[in-house]
Amino acid sequence: MYIACLDLEGVLVPEIWIAFAEASGIPELKRTTRDEPDYDKLMKWRIGILKEHGLGLKEIQDTIAKIDPLPGAKEFLDELRSFTQVIIISDTFSQFAGPLMKKLGMPTIFCNELEVAPDGEITGFKMRCEQSKLTTVKALQSIGYETVATGDSFNDLGMINASKDGFLFRTTEKIKADYPNLCAYETYDELMGAFKKAIL
Repeated sequence: MYIACLDLEGVLVPEIWIAFAEASGIPELKRTTRDEPDYDKLMKWRIGILKEHGLGLKEIQDTIAKIDPLPGAKEFLDELRSFTQVIIISDTFSQFAGPLMKKLGMPTIFCNELEVAPDGEITGFKMRCEQSKLTTVKALQSIGYETVATGDSFNDLGMINASKDGFLFRTTEKIKADYPNLCAYETYDELMGAFKKAIL
């Protein structure tokens, strides 16, 4: 019994924070988990910048409404779901992910929750569990599933390394150099081939 575990941003959809950085004209918000391994530190820093500029959930959701999945992502996901169960495991938030899941055909996603004040200010965030990607993969394994995982960032390495098979997808040169043992792919066709080889 296999489950494919996929990261969301950078793998199936563009990076939400990069899109918002461009829309808002705040280049500091382009920093992602590809650059900062400590997600808690990264999110607290982002919330500080939003507060400083008087920006809240509505402004980010307005940007998300204009984001489409990466070219070929929905077709990749549809094909993958035709032969295995798939769960997207993301450090994003349900308030961000909802509209994107509709565009991807409503796959299952495990993600986190933002804490939002009545006026729309983002005041904090609630992680589903500690090291959510690694913890989720281990939980799936504990109930009898083999996991095959892919992602592009530092926060994906735990679930990739803990899985029966795991691959990097459109990652940075630094992560490729630091983890030469992991296969790294650039196209959905290559990634599909790797999943088929691992699962079928």
